[in-house]
Amino acid sequence: MNFDNVCSFALDQGCEVIRNAPLSRYTTFRTGGEAAVMIIPQNDVMLAAVLKNLSMNGIDPLILGNGSNMLVSDNGLDNVVINMCRPSAGIRLTDDGIIECDAGVTMSKLCNFALEKSLTGLEFAFGIPGTAGGAAFMNAGAYGGEMKDVLVACSHLDRNGEPGMLKGDELELGYRTSAYEKNGYIITKLYLKLAGGSREKIHAEMQELLQRRRDKQPLEYPSAGSTFKRPEGHFAGRLIEECGLKGSSIGGAKVSEKHAGFIINTGGATSSDIIKLIKHVQDTVFREKGVMLEPEVRIIGE
Repeated sequence: MNFDNVCSFALDQGCEVIRNAPLSRYTTFRTGGEAAVMIIPQNDVMLAAVLKNLSMNGIDPLILGNGSNMLVSDNGLDNVVINMCRPSAGIRLTDDGIIECDAGVTMSKLCNFALEKSLTGLEFAFGIPGTAGGAAFMNAGAYGGEMKDVLVACSHLDRNGEPGMLKGDELELGYRTSAYEKNGYIITKLYLKLAGGSREKIHAEMQELLQRRRDKQPLEYPSAGSTFKRPEGHFAGRLIEECGLKGSSIGGAKVSEKHAGFIINTGGATSSDIIKLIKHVQDTVFREKGVMLEPEVRIIGE
């Protein structure tokens, strides 16, 4: 496919454009081939224009945040990737106490903003490596909290660049899912309602949960966090460990010995290594436990 016209259009709008972008630099697994084109719009006006132009050219782009829940094929993507992590991504507190946050803001920045404003409710998310938009898209959660506890609305653009908003129950926030996973719209802003609290207590809880992550999760290695969704009535990591799979490896991919729910890149892993290990874990757990584990990580490309 010839992407020259869409690249020229994006550049004319003021976007940053990268040809043959190495996706291993933009995903937390640190694997994956090149994207034919990466476009980084500097604001939502540029994003809307680019989406409309891509739609007119019959191109359905991949939307990328921090790449923390994504495993991209070693063959790369003959497609356009829109990177939402623009340098100008912002966050503010409105007069009525709502946090308005651009989708490309990292969760760490969002949590620290809440701490600065003495707002409680996001402590669970401190240490989640993705963007706010990605967290809303999959209703990210940890330690008893979920985005649905604090998220009240999202602004979005559809694939033709037309704006819209979903509020409350329209968001359809469930276990690692939302309306956006189904409708394909691109989240541009989040609106969160938090409660007032003690900055000292908020900070203490954030640090306690961060330490728990460090103690129990293999944060020293590239990964996409929990590799599998929690199966009903079970814990994925426990099932994997009970099947004797801790430490199992294919190439540079390995089931973490620290937490069996994580597949890690020990150095030099390919996406193919990781995919093969995911399949091996699934097959073994299903054979021995009768439970089919569903990947939480999104596998992109072939």
